[in-house]
Amino acid sequence: MPSSPSPSAIATEQVADDRIAAVRAFNRFYTRKLGVLDQHLGKSPFSLSEARVLYELAHRDELAAKEIGLELGLDPGYLSRIVQSFEEKGLITRKPLPADRRQYQLSLTAKGRQTYAKLNLSSQNEVAAMLAQLSAEDATRLTQAMATIETVLERRRTQPAAVMLRSHRVGDMGWVISKQAAAYAAAYNWDISYEALVAEICAQFIKNYDAAREHCWIAEVGGEPVGSVFLVKATDEIAKLRLLQVEKRARGLGVGRALVEQCMQGARERGYKRMTLWTQSILVAARGIYKSAGFELVSTKPHHSFGQDLVGETWERDL
Repeated sequence: MPSSPSPSAIATEQVADDRIAAVRAFNRFYTRKLGVLDQHLGKSPFSLSEARVLYELAHRDELAAKEIGLELGLDPGYLSRIVQSFEEKGLITRKPLPADRRQYQLSLTAKGRQTYAKLNLSSQNEVAAMLAQLSAEDATRLTQAMATIETVLERRRTQPAAVMLRSHRVGDMGWVISKQAAAYAAAYNWDISYEALVAEICAQFIKNYDAAREHCWIAEVGGEPVGSVFLVKATDEIAKLRLLQVEKRARGLGVGRALVEQCMQGARERGYKRMTLWTQSILVAARGIYKSAGFELVSTKPHHSFGQDLVGETWERDL
């Protein structure tokens, strides 16, 4: 005759059942709260899956359709219909992969990037409206709890964390200003006038932001920002790369190179023919990245700025 479960075993099973019920209840709650079960995302004409595809293409250039399908877990037939719809609407271009002409490489068009920028802004506004109903303390508790969930459920990595590039969002300009000022003060003893310059650049970027001609990318590792770069308009044909920065803890992961390459690709997609940047001779690591990316030093000029005697350098390259 089989023995009856012990009281401790019954209690353990009950705890497991309670946890499963709690997770399922939370899953129903947050999907309803964030509206991800709606046919369309927010007030846009896009489904959640379509919005995810747009997101991937906006943050990772020239992806293969198969890669997107695998990462998002989309049925190949369904993904094919999304790709066809995007192409008909002029949101993407696709071309056969050189290594396998049965597979296609996808890229957003200028119209596609504008569409994503509007969708992204709408989503940001919806979340901002939800957070605005909370106190500052509750908003912090909420985002910290979300971060805990992500950390606990994330698979353990046996290799260095992947670098993800995303578009700027609310709060990023403050992060850029703070990190830039602190990094250059610590490494080169630059004074607070540099912080003022970065703040002015960021303020003008936000005030005059034109998604069709300009952009900012934030690099993240493990969900935390570790670097940034700005693409801004110099003239109708010349783009300017500004405020490249990589946190010390993320150096050696290829973050700087990824940001510069993304900035150049973004400039090409926006129709620029040439790119320029201004840096200082003492910034050896950054100069190495620019040189390996094909930039050439075109002029130098000594100057006294940020409390130091410096040699400014202008680097340029065709796109």
